[in-house]
Amino acid sequence: MLKGKSALITGGSSGIGLATARRLAADGARVAITGTDEAKLKAAVAELSGDVFAIRADVRSLPDLKAMAGELGARFGKLDILFANAGVAYGTPIATTDEETFDRLMDINVKGVFFTVQSVLPIMADGGSIVLNTSWLNQVGTTGRAALSASKAAVRSFARTMSAELADRRIRVNAVSPGPTETPIHRSPGQTEDQFRAYAEKVGARVPAGRMGKPEEIAAAVAFLASDDTSFMLGAEIVMDGGLAEL
Repeated sequence: MLKGKSALITGGSSGIGLATARRLAADGARVAITGTDEAKLKAAVAELSGDVFAIRADVRSLPDLKAMAGELGARFGKLDILFANAGVAYGTPIATTDEETFDRLMDINVKGVFFTVQSVLPIMADGGSIVLNTSWLNQVGTTGRAALSASKAAVRSFARTMSAELADRRIRVNAVSPGPTETPIHRSPGQTEDQFRAYAEKVGARVPAGRMGKPEEIAAAVAFLASDDTSFMLGAEIVMDGGLAEL
């Protein structure tokens, strides 16, 4: 389905990013992943099969993004698919969130997405696909997540505004909105597998579907949005949240 296509996945060394790298590579794409941890990137590339390589890049750093785009251009010539996936998620209660936490969250989730897209536009193929990773939180009001929800709402807005701005190049920008998903972002340091399973069951009980999502399920939605099957989708959103925001 993606044979001959080139793809970049930011935050691709674990979780949804890693699952998507695996899926896109299996579908025939050449894949580049980014992250900030060299050891995790190396382990991810060793785990993946197909034409995959890693670039160390921090989405908060414009020099890193410029260097990343240069390496992608040298390797791929052009980029067909971008999955802007890198992000963080933690509680941001209004009364207790400090400035450092707020700035870090916005720098990664909002600034990082915007400048990742900007950095690859010169090598983005006309008719290409950009997929932004937002969240079910962009649709609802929930306590303790004010800044996090706002950051994801900004990313959802980017899908619309960027699609409008890039329409003359036939570059479509769409979003995928995961609900609680079984990824490392939900695991506490030192947490055992039994402890995580207990946590997953507790969270899953609040989801209409009765469970947390799987990274592979989100990856399937990204692969669909990356494919030519969605050439008539612009600024749209696929919500993969087990019904949390809809039911």
